[in-house]
Amino acid sequence: MTSVAFTLLFVFFLAAMVAVRCWLALRHMRHVRSHREDVPAQFAHRISLAAHQKAADYTVAKTRFGLVTLAESTIVLLGFTLFGGLQWLSETVLRATGPGMAHQLGLLAAFAVVSGLIGLPSDYYAHFVLEERFGFNKMTLPVFFADMAKSALLGAVIGLPLAWVVLTLMAQAGDWWWLYAWAVWSAFQLAMLVLYPTVIAPLFNKFSPLDDEDLRARIDALMHRVGFAAKGLFVMDGSKRSAHGNAYFTGFGKAKRIVFFDTLLSSLAPVEVEAVLAHELGHFKLKHVIKRMALAFGLSLGLLWLLGYLKAQPWFYAGLGVDPAIGMGDNATALLLFMLALPVFAFLFSPLMSISSRKHEFEADAFAAQHSDAQALASALVKMYEDNASTLTPDPLHSAFYDSHPPAAVRVGRLLSHA
Repeated sequence: MTSVAFTLLFVFFLAAMVAVRCWLALRHMRHVRSHREDVPAQFAHRISLAAHQKAADYTVAKTRFGLVTLAESTIVLLGFTLFGGLQWLSETVLRATGPGMAHQLGLLAAFAVVSGLIGLPSDYYAHFVLEERFGFNKMTLPVFFADMAKSALLGAVIGLPLAWVVLTLMAQAGDWWWLYAWAVWSAFQLAMLVLYPTVIAPLFNKFSPLDDEDLRARIDALMHRVGFAAKGLFVMDGSKRSAHGNAYFTGFGKAKRIVFFDTLLSSLAPVEVEAVLAHELGHFKLKHVIKRMALAFGLSLGLLWLLGYLKAQPWFYAGLGVDPAIGMGDNATALLLFMLALPVFAFLFSPLMSISSRKHEFEADAFAAQHSDAQALASALVKMYEDNASTLTPDPLHSAFYDSHPPAAVRVGRLLSHA
C-alpha cells in the first residue's frame, strides 16, 4: 500500500464514521422529540409526563452535545495526524529530552497532557452546565480538579512504568515482541481487577460497609441461593459527584466486592435492591464477565499483532502525517498513531458489541427473574429510568447501533413475561 492510498482510506473511514454518527444522532433527537408529549402507555401509570419530558430534553441535550464533541474530536484527530501535530509534538519533546527512552516516555506524557487540556472545556461543560441544568451534578470544582490531579498522578505512577515495559519489548524482543507485550498487558489487566476495588477506587470515593441489617440479610440470602461469595457489601458515596444511581460488583477472586451507590439505596425498596443485585450477579454466574475478558484478551492480542505489522510499514507513518524516518525509529509514535487511527476503522463494528451486550442483559434479567422477584426488578428499572432521566422512546436504529442495554419497553416487557 502507498501512503497516499492509506491517507485516502483513513479519510474515507473517518468521513463515514462522522456521517453515520451525525445521521444517527439527528434521527435520535427527532424521534425523542416526536414522542415528548406522550408517556408510552406501558409506563403511563408509573412515569409522569413531566418526568418523561425531562428525560426527552436531557437526551436531546446530551445528543446535541455529543455532536459538538464529535466535531472537536475530529478536528483534534486530524490535527495530530494529517496536519502534522504528532510529529511536531515529537520533535518538541526530542529537543527537550534527546533521543532514547526519555523521549518516548516524554512523548506519551506530553500527548496525554495536551489531550487532557484540549478536552478540559468539554469535561467542564458536561459536569457544570449540562448535568447541572438537569439537576444531576453534585460535584464541586475542588472535587473536579482533585479527580483530575489524582487521575494524572495514577497515569504517571502506573501508566509510565507499563509503557516503559511495552516500549522496551517493542525495541528489544524481536519479531515476537507483540506476544510478550500481550502477556504483560493481560497480567496487568488481571492485577487491576484485584487492585482497583481495594486500592484505586477508594482514592476517589468513600466506601462504607452496608449497615442496613435487614437489607444485608436479604442480600446474604440471595448470594447463598446463587452460590456467590463476596469480600463485602459496600455503599459508595456516589452522591458526592452525581445524582445518578447504580449498583455493581467488582474485583476478581477473593477481592470481589458488591457496591451500591448511596443514591440507588435511597430510591429503591429492599426487594428492588435485591432484584437489581440478582441481575448483576447473573452476569457473573452466567460467565458474562469471563466471556468479556476472553474477548478483550483476544482482541488485544490481534491488535498488538497488527501494530507489530504496521510499525514496520513506511506508508503507515507517511499516510498519517509523520515522516517515516522519524516514526520508524520511535515506537512511542507508532503506538500513538495506532491508538489514534484504530477507532476510525473499528467504529462500524460497534453494533456487534452492542448486540452481544444486549443479549447478556436479557440473560441476566432472566437469571434475576428466576432467583428474585421479576416484578420488583421491572419496578426498580422504571424508577432508575426516571431517576436517571433515561428516555423511554429511543430511536430504534440509534439504540441498536449504540446501546449496551435493551430499550426500556422491550426490557421491561420481557421481564414481566417472566413474572
